[in-house]
Amino acid sequence: MHAVIVGCGRVGAELARALEGRGFTVAIIDKDESAFKERILPGFSGKQFLGVGFDRQILEEAGIREAQIFASVTRGDNTNIVSARIAKEHYNVDKVVALIYDPRRAQMYERLGISTVGTVAWATDQILARVMPTAESVEWTVGSGEVVVIGIPAPPPFIGRPIEDLRDPGKARLVALTRFGSTQIPDVKTIIQEGDFLHLAVLRSALSELEEHLGFKEAIV
Repeated sequence: MHAVIVGCGRVGAELARALEGRGFTVAIIDKDESAFKERILPGFSGKQFLGVGFDRQILEEAGIREAQIFASVTRGDNTNIVSARIAKEHYNVDKVVALIYDPRRAQMYERLGISTVGTVAWATDQILARVMPTAESVEWTVGSGEVVVIGIPAPPPFIGRPIEDLRDPGKARLVALTRFGSTQIPDVKTIIQEGDFLHLAVLRSALSELEEHLGFKEAIV
């Protein structure tokens, strides 16, 4: 299994390390030679290529024809999307993802079959989830979108109660809890504390119902 990554910043270097740890051979491309020295972690055995991610000669040297995964994660939306389209449309790489900072562009390229990760939209959602308690604080969607994972601060009516009280069979289930900066999968008997941040899997059709159940409508008024 082979992966090609464009961009050796923090995201690219960490992704390269993670993929190599999962048994992939990895090639990483960056136009700045110093990026390899500054970001590549000791022990990384993948290949490094100096150049831009839309240069087909560089891509072929990096093994794109054998790649199952391609990710373009530079700081530039244009570079990322051009590189991703070449990988998807010319080389038919199975899994292609691009880091896109402009959420309007991200939606457009998702429709072209290119998965996108938008750090601005993600960060905005994470901040809103913490400062404006609401069951609409979607962190990500599952499958075709019928199920979403939401992130919410511990609802005041549930502080001091066990996590199992949050469950709504067939509609909502808590999947993780963040406490003091550490995220864990809690036991159903875990007591909810003030300051906890909860991650729940919820049927999208049940979001409004859940919001009322958690007491957010009363809390917001």
